[in-house]
Amino acid sequence: MENKTELHRRFWKGDGPGLILIPPFKEELYDLNDYPARFRNPQLMWKSEIRRARAVIDWPTDGIPTVRPNLGVVTIPGMGGQTYETPPDSMPWPGKPLDKDSIKAAGINDITQSDLYRLISDFYKIHTESNEKLVIPYLPDTQGVFDIAHLLYGDEIFYEVLDGGEQSWFMELMEISLGLYLKATRECKALLNENQNTMVHGHGTEQGVYFPDCGVRIAEDTAILLSPEMIEELIIPFVKRSVEPFRGGFLHFCGHHPTIFSQFSALSEIKAIDLGNPEKYDLRWLLERCAETDTVLYSRVAEEPGESWKKYIKRIGSLVRSTGARVILRPKVFPDNTIECKEMQELWHQITSW
Repeated sequence: MENKTELHRRFWKGDGPGLILIPPFKEELYDLNDYPARFRNPQLMWKSEIRRARAVIDWPTDGIPTVRPNLGVVTIPGMGGQTYETPPDSMPWPGKPLDKDSIKAAGINDITQSDLYRLISDFYKIHTESNEKLVIPYLPDTQGVFDIAHLLYGDEIFYEVLDGGEQSWFMELMEISLGLYLKATRECKALLNENQNTMVHGHGTEQGVYFPDCGVRIAEDTAILLSPEMIEELIIPFVKRSVEPFRGGFLHFCGHHPTIFSQFSALSEIKAIDLGNPEKYDLRWLLERCAETDTVLYSRVAEEPGESWKKYIKRIGSLVRSTGARVILRPKVFPDNTIECKEMQELWHQITSW
């Protein structure tokens, strides 16, 4: 564990090879079999997550074995009082949008009295009592401010965006959502006894990365529906305010939106970006943009048709080296046996070392 943490420290300083998080087996990102039962039972949730993480302990990968209570996008809104559903074979979905008075109440609710906070707290307690010292627990799903506002208020938020103005309900909604994000994040980090300005984060996988100068994760999927001007005026200030208290953040978003990638990567507060749909982007362009802004691409990278793992690593590694970007690669192509996975790791390190 100490060796990997030191490798990660060197990486963030720009010294040493890129990191590669090779999966120990081919599996869907989320196991949805009997998920509703696991959602409401921290013991079942922990058993499911620890099974995946244990497979990484002796695996040839740069990742740190990690677990989290996998509660989905409803985590923070649910702690604020919004209802949610856990349909079969699906991640959770928010219940009905809240009215304005209920959203204002969500901003001042004691989130430690919520069912979701209890599920999170119980999960971490189970992990602590398990004495699994080689597997690190990390934060549950924490959406960004605009995503939280959208979940709380529903699609009506897009009409509110058009109202604009500092005195609009939209701005009040965003302030409430920011407060809820900060409160929930601090409470969860306190449960982990985690420093406010550092973290280990696994982004929903069984292995994660140590961030020495970055303490939180946000997701801003909904923001891609807005114009670049609206993003700059209404979203970026809240992105910055949400991560600044933690010395920076790791950001995820889905969809194809090169402009928003440029806007987010330009922020010194955003240390790394993950793409939900990397296949929609030109990889050289992404890496050049990351190199220009000193932003780490911590993401899956799409494979080409019929590409072997060696060709995949050589293609991506060569682009990383030629652009000067820093990358934490979650490969889409990898071998099944341990020996070849070790070769894959060594090849990636060789090509991406500075």
